[in-house]
Amino acid sequence: MPFCDKGWNMNLAEKIRYMREIEGTLRGLGRAMTQLEVVHAIKKELGKSISQSYLSQIESGRRPHLTNTTRLLLARFFKVHPGHLVDDPEGYHAELISDLRAVENRLDLWIVEGSERFTRDPELRQSLLVLANHPDTRRCLLLLRNILETPGLFDRLCEVLNTGPVRKKDRRNSAARESSVRRRRDQ
Repeated sequence: MPFCDKGWNMNLAEKIRYMREIEGTLRGLGRAMTQLEVVHAIKKELGKSISQSYLSQIESGRRPHLTNTTRLLLARFFKVHPGHLVDDPEGYHAELISDLRAVENRLDLWIVEGSERFTRDPELRQSLLVLANHPDTRRCLLLLRNILETPGLFDRLCEVLNTGPVRKKDRRNSAARESSVRRRRDQ
């Protein structure tokens, strides 16, 4: 369940652990990134460094506050606002945030969480993860709505892109068309 919907405040340690979990899922690991993987990824992707022991101290609660440099680095890596990387104040409710980026982050986390329910359908699960990883998930969903509401567009796109398994009804129609073509050719 995304931290913004848990109904309780999260401290910094819980947030970092949760973001490692989400980041691992987004990267297709099927598990949380380890602290060491985060350290290596930060070095590789951002050209900056943070030690695994420092990350461990943060997550264990022995270091309850971050330096501004570390806060900015982790916020950049996890793609969250730096203000998110502090303990939630008493009475804080993430639902009250009206910033569009906060909405986008909540939507992405909700989709990632939902993708975990489809481990037996890897194509669907991967599609959800790709959607959540897109920089404008909300707009993607609005586009999908428009595609579905436009008569015939969905079927035409499926045909052009050759996506997904063919439904039984479609197979029967296709078989009937092929049979008709064969009869005309044989005549």
